[in-house]
Amino acid sequence: MTNHTQYDKISPAPMCIAILLAGGTGSRVGTEIPKQYQLVNGRPLIAYSIDTLAVHPLISGLWIVAEEDYEPILYKITSAYPGRLMGFSRPGKTRQLSIRNAVFDLCSHCKDDDRILIHDSARPCVTPELITQCIEALGQHDGVMPVLPVTDTVYLSEDGSTISSLLDRNHLYAGQAPELFRLKAYADAMRQLSEEDLLAIHGSTEPAVMAGLDIALIPGDIGNYKITTPEDLERFRSMADRQINSFANINERKKAHQ
Repeated sequence: MTNHTQYDKISPAPMCIAILLAGGTGSRVGTEIPKQYQLVNGRPLIAYSIDTLAVHPLISGLWIVAEEDYEPILYKITSAYPGRLMGFSRPGKTRQLSIRNAVFDLCSHCKDDDRILIHDSARPCVTPELITQCIEALGQHDGVMPVLPVTDTVYLSEDGSTISSLLDRNHLYAGQAPELFRLKAYADAMRQLSEEDLLAIHGSTEPAVMAGLDIALIPGDIGNYKITTPEDLERFRSMADRQINSFANINERKKAHQ
């Protein structure tokens, strides 16, 4: 399952390895190829996350979950960052089973005190600052999750037809990626769950919470949205176009004053 490339160079200090999830089909975007490989300004969407993760000084390397057919694309993207791609795992039936594959593969090569930062390739707007905040917040905790406060009124319906109760939004948060965990603690948490349990899980932090691990919350970033729908993809394309046009205008103004 694993295709690792540079584990002969493991540092004695604890590593923080970024697991980048790129095995989804992106069916809700409605495109022929998975959304993470859709081109935005001539580059696959996943390249934008790789750009941020690969150069971050606190990230030791990248471990990508992807189908084998897409490895040539990923090798080409990561060739701009020599030595940063550490290996691949294959996707599972669900996001959490894909994470399990990567985590268990890494357990075969890493130390117990290494850390993993789990990120979605469909969140291309992740910032270096948010990654740093996740890592710096770990402290004595078992993990860290960025969250956003819930701003809408939230109701609970037991039957899906009528309101059962009102939930206090002051105690509700929406989780984001990336999520950070101590490798051994997180792997042990998943070993306690059956495949049926894992199939019912939607968020990376759920196994950690179910195992009673200590997970710290930090403020998330509203701009770190997940591309799920065609509208999300167009929103990112527009943003990327504006950035490129802005850089082009700056360069033109520089030339005009030379």
